[in-house]
Amino acid sequence: MSNSQKNKTIRVGISIGDINGIGPEVILKTFSDNRMLDFVTPVIYSSAALLSAHRKSLDLPALAHTNLEEGMEAKSKTLYIKKCWDNDPELNIGVETPEGGEYAIKSLKAATDDLAASKIDVLVTAPINKHNVQSSEFNFPGHTEFLAKLSNVDNALMLMVADNLRVAVVSGHIPLKDVAKNLTKEKIVNSLVQLNDSLIKDFGITRPKIAVLGLNPHAGDNGVIGDEEKDIISPAIADAKGKGVMAFGPYSADGFFGSSVYNQFDGVLAMYHDQGLVPFKSLSFGNGVNFTAGLPIVRTSPDHGTGFDIAGKNQASESSFRNALYLAVDIYKNRKMHKEISSNPLQKQK
Repeated sequence: MSNSQKNKTIRVGISIGDINGIGPEVILKTFSDNRMLDFVTPVIYSSAALLSAHRKSLDLPALAHTNLEEGMEAKSKTLYIKKCWDNDPELNIGVETPEGGEYAIKSLKAATDDLAASKIDVLVTAPINKHNVQSSEFNFPGHTEFLAKLSNVDNALMLMVADNLRVAVVSGHIPLKDVAKNLTKEKIVNSLVQLNDSLIKDFGITRPKIAVLGLNPHAGDNGVIGDEEKDIISPAIADAKGKGVMAFGPYSADGFFGSSVYNQFDGVLAMYHDQGLVPFKSLSFGNGVNFTAGLPIVRTSPDHGTGFDIAGKNQASESSFRNALYLAVDIYKNRKMHKEISSNPLQKQK
């Protein structure tokens, strides 16, 4: 490998998210620090005019950039904006509008097209509104399901990451009333295997320890408050152990997080969305990252939503978005290293 290849920064594609939300704000704030260009080559899928309108409304400094035209190659030390629509929309910052969802999907599809064509290396997505993006072209609960379908993966795994805290969920964006009837031993085993593989390949953990949460209060209290633990979850843990996964539990979710037992594990598997994300967001203090595990591509996003209530007020923190960039780069490097080690027995021994 030549020195120029070694020193080449990772090309990060960035979808703009809802154009009336805080996505443009956290992107602008992140790249107002030129040092970010030392390790990433960002390509923002939007338009210079739209970003300029947000910048002016927030009274932020001008952002040096280059327009990325068709046929151009993204080079290091440069921030690029790739226009992915013909006509710029009218902005209604802080308001949910049909155009907000329409242009969010235009940006996302342009970014994923370039990712599929290897024009970018990883994808970082700014937040979308799950209501106004719904259309005949986009009929998914969120990014995770869309990217799984695009990658021909049956079930991708939502994994929330903040330093050494990593929380995955078996069932993602489904109503709470449907969680128990959709919970199966097979789904839990598949999630454990996916989480285990991700912790090894994406995070460089050789023998990860995974905690599994119960579904019911007190993890069912031996069947007093529900049968899912003894009938579904415990057998799934046993099956996963047979596949080489170091899985433990089921644990009662409140005591598990309340007593800091989570610090003893490399990953946590929650049964449903809020069971995992409420304690995660309480512990990560707005610095967490949403990573879609189990895909052939690397995709991360901040752990917050569109923030319509604070959009345009210069109140949004860029910490989570910046951490999403850092994590995408780290995972990309870890995957390359894992592939090199796996294909080279001498390197593996070393």
